[in-house]
Amino acid sequence: MPLDATAHRHSIPTLRWWIGGLLFASTVINYMDRQTLSILAPYLKIEYHWSNTDYAGIVIAFRVAYSIGMTVFGRLMDRIGTRRGLTIAVIWYSLISLLTPLASGFRSFLFFRSWLGAGESANWPAATKAVSEWFPKQEGGLATALFDSGSPIGGAIAPFLVLGIYFRLGWRPAFMVPGLLGFIWLIFWRRLYHQPQSHPLISKAESEMLAADKNAIASESNLGSRWLDLLRLPQTWGTIVARGFTDPVWFFVTD
Repeated sequence: MPLDATAHRHSIPTLRWWIGGLLFASTVINYMDRQTLSILAPYLKIEYHWSNTDYAGIVIAFRVAYSIGMTVFGRLMDRIGTRRGLTIAVIWYSLISLLTPLASGFRSFLFFRSWLGAGESANWPAATKAVSEWFPKQEGGLATALFDSGSPIGGAIAPFLVLGIYFRLGWRPAFMVPGLLGFIWLIFWRRLYHQPQSHPLISKAESEMLAADKNAIASESNLGSRWLDLLRLPQTWGTIVARGFTDPVWFFVTD
């Protein structure tokens, strides 16, 4: 429904940065979740008699599912919207985290980690789309850096949390806690995230600023067939080449 004067009187100043904070928290939890296996791998390899090849197979299954899931969820976000799409994704991978303690060996870990990778892949297309919806063009880079900084922070927090739980309670609760954090995060996400034009808590000034920015972008855009036009830009190929060199190193180190 359209915003009215009453809604503007009960608003949150700079609401977009609160949403940016939610995206940051989602990325932190996401990375804590994915780091759990690599942190516990030395202990699980002994308990389940995995070889290095076995462990590599589990990691590769996660990565393949992650790669496929990112494309699928990118399309899904465009179809059903950011709020609903990220809700589905977080429920998905948080539930998988809670079910991972049912794993009893190589094949079951392979199964759970594959589905975890598919679900967790949605965070980046969803967060990027949320930034495009909630931040003006001149703040897009900073907002993207904010949520993306959650990945190294989540990776840094994970060893303290996961090992602390493991040495007290065992490996099963260590997998469950990030899943529980995901469900807690969902409460705030569902309450706070709506489209700017229909958000009950957005201020009049922020609403007008975002609307003006979207109108300016629309008037500047003259792209026809978007994919083909993007592939004609040298910036697109520069990004592809740069990520082609850096991403394998990044994922090798983090996974």
